Order: sequence, then C-alpha cells, then structure tokens
Amino acid sequence: MPSRPSRALFALLPPAVLFALITWQVAADGPLLRTDARLSHALVRPDRLSELLSDLGEVQIAVPALVLVAGYAAWRGRAAGAARWWVPSLAALVLMALVPLIVVPLKEWTDRPGTPAVPPATGYYPSGHTATAGVAYGSAVLVLLPWLRTPAARRLAVATGALLVAAVSFGLVRRGYHWPLDVVASWCLCAVLLGALRLWQAAGAVRDGRRPARTPARPRQSGAPRPPTRTTRTSEPSASRTYRGARKPQDTP
Repeated sequence: MPSRPSRALFALLPPAVLFALITWQVAADGPLLRTDARLSHALVRPDRLSELLSDLGEVQIAVPALVLVAGYAAWRGRAAGAARWWVPSLAALVLMALVPLIVVPLKEWTDRPGTPAVPPATGYYPSGHTATAGVAYGSAVLVLLPWLRTPAARRLAVATGALLVAAVSFGLVRRGYHWPLDVVASWCLCAVLLGALRLWQAAGAVRDGRRPARTPARPRQSGAPRPPTRTTRTSEPSASRTYRGARKPQDTP
C-alpha cells in the first residue's frame, strides 16, 4: 500500500500531464487549438460584468488580498505560540512570487496570439490573470484553514476561493481576453503549485509534532487499598515469596 505522501504526490500527476499536453498543442499548433477557437467563438460576449470579473485576477487586487490573509495567519500563529509561526505565510508569498517566473517564460516561448476580441498581440498562453488568482486566493485559503474553528467556516473559505478563481476565469473567456485553453492550462498549473504547498504544509505539521510527549507509566496509587495479606507461618516460606514476587493485575501499565 502506498503511503499518504506518495498518494498525494501521485494526485499531482494528472494536472501536470494535462498542462504538458496543452502546452505541447499550443507550441505545435495542434488540432486541439481548432476546438479551442470554436469554443471561444461560442463563449465570447464582451460586457462590463465580464471585464470586472477578470479584474479580480489583477496583481493589484489578488496579491494584496493574499498579503492581508498571510499577515493575519502569521499574527494568529504568533499569538498562539505556534512553532515557526511565520513559515506558512512566507511560503505562500514565495509561491506567489514564483508565478511570473513560470508564466512569463512560457508566454514568450509559446508566443500564442490572442482572440479576435483583443488587439493583435502574442503571449497569451498561459493566462497570467488566472494563475495569479489561483495561487493568490488558493494560498490564502491554505494558510487560513488551520485557524478556522468549524467545518462550516473551512468549507466557506474553500468555496470563496474557488468562486473567486471561477469568476476570474469566466470573465477572461467571456470578455475574450483569453482562449479557454489558456485558462484551463493555468488551472492545471495552479493545481500543481497549490498541491505542492499543501504537501509542504502537511510535512511541516508532521515534523513539528514528530516528538510527542511520551505517556508516562501510571503510578501506583498510594491511597488505594491493598489486598489483605494472609499471615503465614515461618514454616511456609515458599508461599510468602511467591505472593510478594507476583505482579498484581492493577499494576500492569
């Protein structure tokens, strides 16, 4: 049976493979792009709402939201006396900083043109707005979850993060800022990055609790009544020694 970390790592494989497949199709101008173009033509309806929704993926909006949540989580951790209280928030911010280092080179390499709804340009794959929203809001949820007390609050946090990413994705495709595959590829990328962050958090939690206090042996209760000792004669030493050396059931730890 594979261990839990192994299963978690294996769960990152499907989005990674799908991301590689889409990237290959974009770089090679594969047949999947024709389906993507037809889907985009059916979905594009530029309006003010789609533009506002896509703005939720702007760096100026998503990153400050992450910074606020990370700061709150760090404050809660320090107030609670948590070991290395600053590490989870810092890890989320470092992951956010990695996004442009991954996305920008891919944009330059694939050099994909935009949809007919935007001025002629290239560098649309993958969607930077989707990646920014996914990592910023997703990381915010991950650092916040340990400080939410009820399952309902945790479910609400996860649903809110997913809704924000879905709103950005819908706005980008509906407005025509990105092809659908640009957005799907960024979903896959975010799934791998957030999954890695979650694995790292889980490993840190195990490491911090690796040496739990050992349960001390139960002491003998001094006030507990002892069973009556039979008075034996000196002419029967074997019975007396046997009783004194026997382990009583209540002394078993």
